[in-house]
Amino acid sequence: MDLGSYDYVIVGAGTAGCLLANRLSADPGVRVLLLEAGGRDNYIWIHIPVGYLYCMNNPRTDWCYKTEPIPGLAGRVLDYPRGRVMGGCSSINGMIYMRGQARDYDQWRQLGNVGWGWDDVLPFFMQHEDYSFGADDMHAQGGEMRIEAQRLHWPILDAFRAAAIESGIPATNDFNRGDNEGVDYFQVTQRGGVRVNANKAFVRPVRDRPNLRVVTKAQASRLRFDGTRVAGLDVIVDGTSATVAVTGEVVLTCGAIGTPQVLELSGIGDPERLGSLGVPVVADLPGVGENLQDHLQVRMVFKVQNARTLNTLANNWLGKMRIGLNYIFTRSGPMAMAPSQLGAFTRSDESRETPNLEYHIQPLSLPRFGQPLDPYPAITTSVCNLRPDSRGSVHATSPDVRVAAAIQPNYLAEPSDRQVAAQSVRLTRRIMTARAMAPHAPEEVRPGAHIESDEDLAHEAGQIASPIFHPVGTAKMGSDDRAVVDYRLRVHGLQGLRIADASIMPTITSGNTNEPVLMIAEKAAAMMREDRP
Repeated sequence: MDLGSYDYVIVGAGTAGCLLANRLSADPGVRVLLLEAGGRDNYIWIHIPVGYLYCMNNPRTDWCYKTEPIPGLAGRVLDYPRGRVMGGCSSINGMIYMRGQARDYDQWRQLGNVGWGWDDVLPFFMQHEDYSFGADDMHAQGGEMRIEAQRLHWPILDAFRAAAIESGIPATNDFNRGDNEGVDYFQVTQRGGVRVNANKAFVRPVRDRPNLRVVTKAQASRLRFDGTRVAGLDVIVDGTSATVAVTGEVVLTCGAIGTPQVLELSGIGDPERLGSLGVPVVADLPGVGENLQDHLQVRMVFKVQNARTLNTLANNWLGKMRIGLNYIFTRSGPMAMAPSQLGAFTRSDESRETPNLEYHIQPLSLPRFGQPLDPYPAITTSVCNLRPDSRGSVHATSPDVRVAAAIQPNYLAEPSDRQVAAQSVRLTRRIMTARAMAPHAPEEVRPGAHIESDEDLAHEAGQIASPIFHPVGTAKMGSDDRAVVDYRLRVHGLQGLRIADASIMPTITSGNTNEPVLMIAEKAAAMMREDRP
């Protein structure tokens, strides 16, 4: 099957790919092809916010990856959700709107990535923003991505917020002004209690453009080259082999897991590793698949009294019916809530220049994702190290792209990360003993108040921790011997190939990563338009 020839081919219709398709096809003089390995986003649970529970580990919407055994987490193998549907991870994620800290981007610039400082990237954050709270020098209205307040509050979370303030974490009403220190409810990418994913925001409004073609159930298996220039790619479309020709550029937007796999199967990576796969070397870039970073959350659970939590609201059919009716008639209530409602950013110790911890506070608890809620009223105080020192990897295991890559996040491998984990447990305990929490008599269930030493706390953190699924860095931007793309996102040593997704981040941002990926795609589109002959 021949899919034709295009000026631009975008591989992956996730968060970045959808925005790029919109921006590049705005020029009627170019032909744009957007490929998506998954299907359409017409599954109802994508759009109902609480539906992430039914989208993760569902092959209709999720790649259903699993990690390798992780030594720092007691050898556990974890589910590792990644969006396999139009909109990608923006169709199954927590909808939290978070840019990160100005420091993150200034550090990228200090690493030699020209044009990636905070002042440089702020306009690209604002370009697609429809900020319901009003425009100012940091926010814009009228863009495609809607940002609103969450449509419910929980008194028990209000109590935690007051306790955090008592403990020295300042109140805030906006985490997205360059310094996200503080505590408040997260803002979310919703419109009237309904998820806004990247497909809904960027692709659906322009699907009738004659120069834009979208093909679903189309998995890119290999890039084809004429010397060092990309000439096209091989694709599997609904089980059938197909080819695509490209006259301009291919942009990989498969994410931090998918992008390094496509690169390696195309002959781009470490020559020894490529040889083990039987793939001829096109470009010697040993950094491909390395430098994996992610946010690991220590999920502490506290029983509470005199409080309404989802554990008790949803523990019978009558309660579930009330929740459903509330959403049907008001687009509010628990079905409208993001996975985490209240957030806080603070420091694990006073030596930190800026906050290095992020809290996701939830009015519910469960032993593991996918398991039933605990049978008692409880809250979960998840806290993650925003800037881990541990590094993992993602590598192809077979020349067949349909065989999943090996994902080794390597959480808690570094002593510094284990120390931060122990410090974060101690800080959480201090917050939970603040005066504002006293009416709820919090009782630590996990990891357990009897665990006290740093060594034991770090060990137990590894037992109860889980990822927030923010993988980045596996095709990092830079000029060192491990960099894969330059500061204009062009793959080193090749022509006609760029990467514009979370894999290019040299270091992980200090917060949730969906919005930084939109910014990367926005900036990539601008650079591609500038560079077009």
